[in-house]
Amino acid sequence: MNPPTPTHYDTLEKLWRRIHHLDHLQSIASWDQAANMPTKGNEARAAALAEISTCIHELLTAPNVETLLSQAAQETLAPPQKGNLREMKRVWQIRNALPASLVRRKDLAESRCEHAWRIQRPANDWQGFLVNFEEVLSCSREEADRLSQALGVSKYDAMMNKYEPGLTTVAVDRLFGELKTWLPGLIQEVTKRQIQEVTIQPQGPFEPQIQKVLCEQVMRLLGFDFEAGRLDVSTHPFCGGVPEDVRMTTRFTSHEFITSLFGTIHETGHGRYEQNRPREWLGQPASNARSMAIHESQSLFFEMQLGCHPGFLANLSPLIIEAFGYQKAFEPQALAQLLTRVKPGLIRVDADEVTYPAHIMLRYDIERQLIEGDIEAADIPSLWDAHMSSLLALDTRDNFKDGPLQDVHWPMGLFGYFPCYSMGAMYAAQWFASIEKAIPNVHTDIHNGNLQPIWEWLNDNIWEKASFWPTVELAQKASGSELDLRYFKRHLYKRYLGETL
Repeated sequence: MNPPTPTHYDTLEKLWRRIHHLDHLQSIASWDQAANMPTKGNEARAAALAEISTCIHELLTAPNVETLLSQAAQETLAPPQKGNLREMKRVWQIRNALPASLVRRKDLAESRCEHAWRIQRPANDWQGFLVNFEEVLSCSREEADRLSQALGVSKYDAMMNKYEPGLTTVAVDRLFGELKTWLPGLIQEVTKRQIQEVTIQPQGPFEPQIQKVLCEQVMRLLGFDFEAGRLDVSTHPFCGGVPEDVRMTTRFTSHEFITSLFGTIHETGHGRYEQNRPREWLGQPASNARSMAIHESQSLFFEMQLGCHPGFLANLSPLIIEAFGYQKAFEPQALAQLLTRVKPGLIRVDADEVTYPAHIMLRYDIERQLIEGDIEAADIPSLWDAHMSSLLALDTRDNFKDGPLQDVHWPMGLFGYFPCYSMGAMYAAQWFASIEKAIPNVHTDIHNGNLQPIWEWLNDNIWEKASFWPTVELAQKASGSELDLRYFKRHLYKRYLGETL
């Protein structure tokens, strides 16, 4: 008996499995480039990564793929297959708009710029950075222009669509516009109130190797599977690799440990999302994380909603004391005061959750103008200074390393990503509010160290749903509504002012 003839959809699934295997190698090589690779290996690694990107691009843009997508749409498919086909078409539309030559040129430019940025940032070398960055920007503008024409949207909308499907500047402007009506007043009110509070600063030094052991203990507490992942060190913390081999990184300094610990908690949220994507669909685009805003909702749920919860801090405190010895600063209440301190600062990744959106609004405004061609790279410092002054009353003039050089995103060409961070914080508050309704004893569970009900809710509503549904539908099914800023506002007012809205 002859086996059944593969359908057009079957042929597409086989193609995507090949792409998945190449992407696996590319992800691990990229992690190694950031965490382990010696300096002199960068040019060769950049060329190798560009070659893999080109191979993937050529597979996706082969002439027969458009025909296969069209014919598969006429076949009888189960609902998960329909969701997978929708994601295939979305990926194909983006890839097909870009020539292989641009993909290769952009990959090389980003690798060179990011590698040089690691030295230029601590050296405060803005002019040196511009040499490589202008080529990254040129490639990104060409990419935006081609995607804009293919998708029928603005250039910056086309770039955001890569990370958050369907997101528009109209939607972001609405969210940020509403945020601006109450956030500045909240910042002023909280900082005024906290002037009267005394916080106890932990006294170092804190041995980095002991910090790493502590971070790994907390990762286990949060359910990270070390048989399918690991923790290493890089210049900029990130979560990479693949679901079967998640590669997380953090960074350590001996004078304090809170940044590395909570950075690790943040990345563990990303890592657990990846580790719990539906295994039976791995290799298909529907198994991918829904979007970067949803991905950030997981990391910020872990870091802010759960990590700063009084019940979680009661369980975290003994681990910190075991690692570094007793200090009054390590008691749960002292940790809570330290972690909820609101103070405008220069560095985005160190910002408290109240002032953090200001950092995102700044970057959103600048990169949108960059991609649309309204400003040039050389204009960034003056705009940065103006925004930091108006949003956070801080002076950043001539401080490039703590200003526009502080993030890895622009040297890596990740334009359109930044709005996802604040949207992720908004979604995280929305998920926790839904969990409170679904699990009435959740606060007691957290205090007792019983996090399993939370993991089950996240798995059932976010992790295993992957990309089978569009983002709006995912949010509605999980929480009863699409993204709603009111949940984030209620969370901040309750945590920082003790007010219930």
